[in-house]
Amino acid sequence: MSFATLGLANEILRALSDQGYTDPTPIQQQAIPTVLAGGDLLAAAQTGTGKTAGFTLPILQRLADTPAPANGHRPIRALILAPTRELAAQIEESIRGYGKYLRSTSTAIFGGVGINPQIERLRRGVDILVATPGRLLDHLQQRTVNLSQVEILVLDEADRMLDMGFIHDIRRILALLPKKRQNLLFSATFSNEIKTLANTLLNSPTHIEVARRNAPADAVTQKVYRVDRERKRELLTHLIRQHQWYQVLVFTRTKHVANRLAEQLDKSGIPALAIHGNKSQNARTRALSEFKLGQLQVLVATDIAARGIDIDELPHVINFELPNVAEDYIHRIGRTGRAGAQGEAISLVCVDEAKLLTGIERLLKRTLPSETVPGFEPDPSIKPQPELIMQRGNRMKPTPRQANGNVRSGQRHG
Repeated sequence: MSFATLGLANEILRALSDQGYTDPTPIQQQAIPTVLAGGDLLAAAQTGTGKTAGFTLPILQRLADTPAPANGHRPIRALILAPTRELAAQIEESIRGYGKYLRSTSTAIFGGVGINPQIERLRRGVDILVATPGRLLDHLQQRTVNLSQVEILVLDEADRMLDMGFIHDIRRILALLPKKRQNLLFSATFSNEIKTLANTLLNSPTHIEVARRNAPADAVTQKVYRVDRERKRELLTHLIRQHQWYQVLVFTRTKHVANRLAEQLDKSGIPALAIHGNKSQNARTRALSEFKLGQLQVLVATDIAARGIDIDELPHVINFELPNVAEDYIHRIGRTGRAGAQGEAISLVCVDEAKLLTGIERLLKRTLPSETVPGFEPDPSIKPQPELIMQRGNRMKPTPRQANGNVRSGQRHG
């Protein structure tokens, strides 16, 4: 099957060809016809399956089929909600790429940057608005955005938005939308909370699930290295140097550890930067750009900040610390093994993280292969201190508005 058989306009096919895309992925094969037909959609798709094109391409097609009047203000006809700044920016970038031969206009609004340029862009009118919930509510309070003519609503990575506590923000936004509209909900997993949201939001939706529930990509090789908590950084440095790894995405649980680890790696001669909610938007954008271009060897990230990192051939994901929530392990390792490429996910596990590893293996329904690196064997006399994990996690956990980049108070998080 090719994109040409899915009923997309020649202008869209030309843009896809420019980017080297010829064959749709499974999620695109199923989602595009459903969205073009105007029906609601509930789709479960892991990161890297091509879901963004699965909804942006047919949205561009539908808007092109019934263009807005040439004269007068352009109303917002499609609203796409995303949990983080990086993902919102990435979606809007895809829209511009796929729609470059069309007359549709788009913009992204999110926190962490000035609101005035966004207000000016909205004043000129856009067909497609991509937004994080917090910044959209800021605009709604200032009456700088009008959602009364939205025809299509997309909730992307809805599971992450619920995890981050955005459900109340989402409900406030939904109340301002026209009752008659098309709704598209994309999620990595079908949790009970997602099913509840879908039941209240969607009207007789088509269900699509392109991967096993809570299953990582088959192309990802997973491995656990046992190591003492105080020797993790030393082992990570050893592995990167020994194997000459480049484009290594490293996950930590907290911003503090991300900062410290990136600084230590950089001082040891391994170019590294951290990306998390306390970094400015410019710093995050620069770090991501350098990493994607291969100019930065290691990117150290927290879970929230990493949403939106989209690299087709990212070879290595390292869990410097296991996540407190087992499902986040799936999201993390889903950054590699994409678009048919092989990937490797390695977890550095100390004695404190035994229960976290058990929870991940229970979710995966398998035991991960575990080994030690000569010279880094764990000291059996070290006692587990799992309470340290929870203390760090609770101290550093962001509020939903912080995670979304709310700047009303002058703070910049996300």
